[in-house]
Amino acid sequence: MTKAIRIHATGGPEVLKWEDIEVGDPGPGQVRLQQSACGLNYIDVYGRSGMYPVGDLPAVLGMEGVGVVEKVGDGVDDLAAGDRVAYPMTLGAYAEARLIDASKLVSLPDSISDETAAAMMLKGLTAHYLLFRTYPVKAGDSILVYAAAGGVGLILCQWANLLGATVIGCVGSEEKAQLARDNGCHHTILYRNEDIASRVRELTNGVGAAVAYDSIGKATFDASLDSLRPFGVLATYGNASGPVEPFNPGILAGKGSLYVTRPTLATHISTRALLDEGANRLLDVVGRGQVRVSVNQTIPLADCSEAHRQLEARETTGSTVLKI
Repeated sequence: MTKAIRIHATGGPEVLKWEDIEVGDPGPGQVRLQQSACGLNYIDVYGRSGMYPVGDLPAVLGMEGVGVVEKVGDGVDDLAAGDRVAYPMTLGAYAEARLIDASKLVSLPDSISDETAAAMMLKGLTAHYLLFRTYPVKAGDSILVYAAAGGVGLILCQWANLLGATVIGCVGSEEKAQLARDNGCHHTILYRNEDIASRVRELTNGVGAAVAYDSIGKATFDASLDSLRPFGVLATYGNASGPVEPFNPGILAGKGSLYVTRPTLATHISTRALLDEGANRLLDVVGRGQVRVSVNQTIPLADCSEAHRQLEARETTGSTVLKI
């Protein structure tokens, strides 16, 4: 018997329950993983609230974790008991132990701590696909990053700076603005006090941003479009304020022949080659110290409901790790 956070119904943070579960032995292609930590992400909120499906209830939530392989199933030749591994985007992370397909796991070097790994897999690989695939950032590009002081945002700011971009970060307070600037953000916009699009135009000498990386969704969709240069890209990759409402694509013509995309990490790690490409790049820049992963909140997994409350109240900065 082991412990996990499960939901029996969708709803607010109060539906998260710390319960006994049975894990069992790994089947073919699986491993049993003894976990040490897991990451907190907004996709967990979407699953808990019912915005995203999580399968049959009761369900164990959580989409990224780190631990040590306990047992391997038949056909698993590239992992062994005692190996340290981490993973993104595989439901069931909120648990002391779990079964998981070996194909989803990334081996960790000694230079990456468990806490760092738990905070960086989903967020760091999200930053990777945004910067290298959704819109390949080039030196000299001006880019707009929402939630610039959040887990994905701080990684985006640092990595984009490393690529030679001018980073404009959108944040909710001066404290978060300073944190973003300390992590590679060149300019900050306090969205509660400033008009986002007008400020972006001002900062780019009227040109606009090459890309807007927007994790907020409904509330910022129009501002993001109005912040872009001709042929600019809006990557709306999150729904913190709710999903973007249906719109007439004809508006993209008048705003500069713009592009809008709704990417997801699941597609960008859907093959082993895609996962390895992103993970190798991420482990390299973090291992070299070129990108720092800021773990600014550490909360016991048993207190997961409080972690969700803090995240939704926008009380957190950087990454939150749930310790097991």
